[in-house]
Amino acid sequence: MATIEQARTVLERFPAGAPRGSWPAEEYAAAQRAQGINAQVVMDLGSDQFLVVADTTPQ
Repeated sequence: MATIEQARTVLERFPAGAPRGSWPAEEYAAAQRAQGINAQVVMDLGSDQFLVVADTTPQ
């Protein structure tokens, strides 16, 4: 079985220890989706940050 790796681009980073938690990241991702970018919020445990990522189109 072949696996397909999907490339992603980090659009923005937000500290996980912020008083509002993931809300700023979720708001940013929602604004990106409103512009047609398929943005998602993921947690990077190594850096303790919320990342807003989007799929990168292979060229």
